[in-house]
Amino acid sequence: MAKEKVKEKVKEKETMIRLQDVCKNYQVGREVIHALDHATLDVKEGEFVSIIGPSGSGKSTLMNIIGCLDIADDGEYILDGIPIEDYSEGELAKIRNKKIGFVFQNFNLIPKLTAEENVELPLIYQKVKRAERNRRVEEALTRVKLEKRASHYPTELSGGQQQRVAIARAIATKPSLILADEPTGNLDSQTSEEIMQIFHELHRQGNTIVLITHDSEVAKQAERSINILDGRITEVKR
Repeated sequence: MAKEKVKEKVKEKETMIRLQDVCKNYQVGREVIHALDHATLDVKEGEFVSIIGPSGSGKSTLMNIIGCLDIADDGEYILDGIPIEDYSEGELAKIRNKKIGFVFQNFNLIPKLTAEENVELPLIYQKVKRAERNRRVEEALTRVKLEKRASHYPTELSGGQQQRVAIARAIATKPSLILADEPTGNLDSQTSEEIMQIFHELHRQGNTIVLITHDSEVAKQAERSINILDGRITEVKR
């Protein structure tokens, strides 16, 4: 009996993200939009999963819920074995800051801060000591091959370089989960390929990655692909 319990704990630890019959609705005038319609999804630790769907399919809503930026109307979301509904607002903020690294299509860099200052910002929020902050910033920028651009401002960087800074900012906090929302959406094909190579490298290093995209070629590069349409989720067979 004791052995069975141990096995159950190990199995549960392997599943980082579990969504069960998650629903999210929005009222638009008299119409109710089902952004997520009984969505069910499991993502294990260390997996690289892409979520693909057209505009308005529910991708961003799904990412917001996985990233603890929004709460489902119905269903259950379990992150690292604990139901999200059990967390307070303050605890959810800590999860977003420590457990999850966000990478957005529009980079979301602060124009008045240099590359290294942008990467350092979440570490300041975490109250990491200066010496450790400096080490992590340098390490993160080196991992995305931008250490020589550390003192440059976003306007002095190309779109691909800005996205590299955004990735460096996401990984500097050493998150257990990286959420990327259309990370190649504003980039040309060559730069997109370079950015995807960074995600592959992060995955090889053990990071769990969930990548949202409308691009089927980008989606195919993940270990698994999940299709979302009208708020409904289906596994893509390969």
